[in-house]
Amino acid sequence: MTHAHDHRETAASRSRGALLGALGLTGGFTIVEFAAGLWTGSLSLLADAAHMVTDVGGLGLALFAIWIATRPPTPAKTYGFYRVEILAALVNGVVLLAIAAVILVEAYERVMHPKAVLAGPMLAVAVTGLGVNLASAGLLRHGAGSSLNVRAAYLEVLSDALSSVAVIIAGTIILATGWTPIDPILSAVIGLAIVPRTWRLLVQAVNVLLEGTPAHIRLDEIERAMCTVDGVRRVHDLHVWTLTSGRDAMSAHVVVDDLSATDRLLDRLHALLHAQFGIDHTTIQVETEPPAVLTIQRHR
Repeated sequence: MTHAHDHRETAASRSRGALLGALGLTGGFTIVEFAAGLWTGSLSLLADAAHMVTDVGGLGLALFAIWIATRPPTPAKTYGFYRVEILAALVNGVVLLAIAAVILVEAYERVMHPKAVLAGPMLAVAVTGLGVNLASAGLLRHGAGSSLNVRAAYLEVLSDALSSVAVIIAGTIILATGWTPIDPILSAVIGLAIVPRTWRLLVQAVNVLLEGTPAHIRLDEIERAMCTVDGVRRVHDLHVWTLTSGRDAMSAHVVVDDLSATDRLLDRLHALLHAQFGIDHTTIQVETEPPAVLTIQRHR
C-alpha cells in the first residue's frame, strides 16, 4: 500500500482572501442598513438587512469551514475534515430558505396592513447596499465556480444584490406615487427569488453528503476509459464520490491479464483518471479471474 503526499488545500481555501474582504464589506454595511430599515419603516430594506445578516453568518461559517478542513486526518477522521465545508453550505442553504419564509409572512401582513415608509432615505441606503453587494459578489465570483462552500456565500451575496435592486424600485415608486404596498410586494419577490438557487445548492450539498456520483462524472465513461489501458480486461464495482468541492475520490475492481504488471497498470490508470476526470484519490483492487487478488491503494 503506497501513499503519496496528501495536500490539505481545498478549492475553498484558495478563496480565503476574497471571503475575508466580502465579510468586511458586508458586515460593516449590515449595521447601517438595519438601522436605516427601522428608521424608514421599510420592510424591503429590513428584508435586505436580514439577508446581509445571513451573509455575515454564511461568510463567517465558510471561513471557519476552510480553517477546519485544513486540519490533518486523525484515526477517527481518516479523510480529515473536508466535509465540514459541505455542511457549511448545507446550513447556509437551510438558513436562506428560513429567511425567505419569514419575509413572505411579513410581506403578507404588510399588504393587509400598510405602514408609512420614508422613501428618500430608503432609496439612498438601497443604492449604497447594491454597490456593497456587487463588490462582495465580484470578490467571490471566481471561487464560486470551484467550491460549493464559496458558491453558497456567493449566492447569498448575489441574492442580496437582487434584493437591493427591488428596494431601489420600491423606493422610486413610493417617491413617485406614494403607493406604499409596493414595499411588501417587492419584499415577497425578494423572498421568492432566493428559493430556486438555494434549492439547487441544497440538492448538491445533500448529494455530496450521501456520497452520490458527482454531477459532472459519468461512470460509463470512466469505465470505458479505464478499459482502454493495455492489460485491463474489465472494470467492476466502480464508485465515485466527492470528498469536498474540487476533490473527488474513486474506488474500483480492475480485472487484468497479468498481476506482474500491476505497478505499470496502476501508474497508467492513475494518470488517465487525473488527466481525463480530475480524480486524484483512487483505490483500485487489481485481480484476475479466478480469484488471485492483490489490493493496492494509491492516494495522491
